[in-house]
Amino acid sequence: MIAHVRKLDRALERFAASLFDGMGRPERRRAMAWYLEGLLLDGIRKSIEPMAARLVDDPSGIEAMRQRLQQCVSVSTWSDDEVRARLARKVQGELPKIEALVLDGTGFPKQGRHSVGVARQYSGTMGRTANCQVAVSLHLAGEPGSCCIGMQLYLPEEWTSDPERCRAAGVPEDVGFLRKWEIALRLLDDASRWGIAKRLLLVDAGYGEITEFREALAAKGYHYIVGMGGDPVVWMPGTAPADPADWRRPKGHTGPARTRYRDGKHSPVSLLALATALGKKACRSVRWREGAKGTQQSRFGAVRVRTAHKHTQGRAPGPEEWFLYEWPADEAEPTKFWLSDLPEDTPHKELVRLAKLRWRVERDYQELKEEIGLDHFEGRSWRGFHHHVTLCAAAHAFLALNRAPFPPAQQALDTGDGAAAPADRSPPPHRLVPALPTTRRHRHPTARPVKDVIE
Repeated sequence: MIAHVRKLDRALERFAASLFDGMGRPERRRAMAWYLEGLLLDGIRKSIEPMAARLVDDPSGIEAMRQRLQQCVSVSTWSDDEVRARLARKVQGELPKIEALVLDGTGFPKQGRHSVGVARQYSGTMGRTANCQVAVSLHLAGEPGSCCIGMQLYLPEEWTSDPERCRAAGVPEDVGFLRKWEIALRLLDDASRWGIAKRLLLVDAGYGEITEFREALAAKGYHYIVGMGGDPVVWMPGTAPADPADWRRPKGHTGPARTRYRDGKHSPVSLLALATALGKKACRSVRWREGAKGTQQSRFGAVRVRTAHKHTQGRAPGPEEWFLYEWPADEAEPTKFWLSDLPEDTPHKELVRLAKLRWRVERDYQELKEEIGLDHFEGRSWRGFHHHVTLCAAAHAFLALNRAPFPPAQQALDTGDGAAAPADRSPPPHRLVPALPTTRRHRHPTARPVKDVIE
C-alpha cells in the first residue's frame, strides 16, 4: 500500500508540473498543485476551507493554507485557457482509444443572486427550472474513458444586460450574451486552436435540434451524431422535393411567388411519425456494450433522410444523412432519435455504438461532482469559477488517465443506457483508482501569512 501511495504521489507531482510549469512564480505553482491535491484527497466537501484542513497537519496552519488556496483560485491571474490547452493535449496523447468529442451542459444549484451567472433557469441536471448556474463543457471520449477538456459558464441575458452586476462578479468586458450552442462552438474553436484533432462530435437534443448548430459543425469540418426530439420534420425516404421556382404558376395567377418546397405526393413528416411508419419490423436488435450492468442491448432502425427545416419558407432540403431511432421491444412507440452525417456505408451497429458513447459525459459529470467537488465552489466571481472548474477537470483527468488501463467491464459506474445517476449518490467504495487517501498528504509548511505571495 505504501509503495502504491508513493507511486501516486510521484505521478501527481509529474502531472502537476506538466500543467503548471511556467505559470508564474513558484509560490503560485505550489498553490495550484496544492489545490489540485486538495480536490483529489478523500473528503465529502471540496470547498476551500475543508480542503485546507486536509492539506496540513497542524490546525494552526489551516488559515494560512486557506489563504493560499483562496488567492490561487479567486485572485491569481493565471491563464485557465493555457492550463486547459495543456490538459487537452495531454489527454489526447495519453487517453487510449479516443473516438469522439462530446458537448453537453450541466447545472449547479445556488442560493441567492450574487454568484456569477446564477438565475432561475432550466437545468437538465436537475430536470427543472431552479436557481442555478449552467455551464457548457467539451469532453474527449472513448470506450476506455473520457475527460473534460473545456468548460464555460453560460450568462443569461439578465446578466449581460446589467453591466454593473457583471462588473461586481468580475465578468470580462468582452464577454457578451451567447446562446449555449454558440458557447459550444467557441469550445470547439478553442480545442482546434490547441491542436485537438477533429473527431466525431456527439451532442444531445438540446443542441442537435438547432439547424444552425448542425450547419456550423459541418462548416467547421466535424462529423456528428446529434440527439433529436420526435417533433423535427424530414422528407420521407425516396422523395424529391422541388424548388418553388420550378413550379409553374396556374394560368392567370397573379399572387406572390411560391416559397414552399413540395414533393407533389408527400409532405414532410416528424421523426416520430417516420419511425412509427417504418414500424418495429424495420428495427433489429443491437448490442453495443458489455459493462457492469451486463449487456447493453435494444432495438434500432436506421434510414437515410433529408431534413425539411423551414421548407414552407423556401429553405432547401438538408443533405442526406442517417436517421437512427431506438424502439425497445417493450415500448409502444420509439423512445430516442438521432441524426448523423456519417457516410452512407457506416454499419448499423457502429451507428448505435457511437450514438450511445455520448453517455460517457454523464459518467464524467458524476465523477466530477461526487469525487472531485466540481459543484462545491463557494466563490462568486467569473475568474474563481473558471479557475475552479479548470482545476477540477485536471484532477478528474489525473484519475481518468490512471483508470484507463482497466477494462470498462471492471468499472462499477456505468450509465451506458443513458440514465443519469442521482447527483447525491455517494461515490462507489470500490473505485479502481480512488481520490488520494488522506494518509498520503504532504506536511505543507503554512505558518506564515501568505498575502500577495502567489502573484
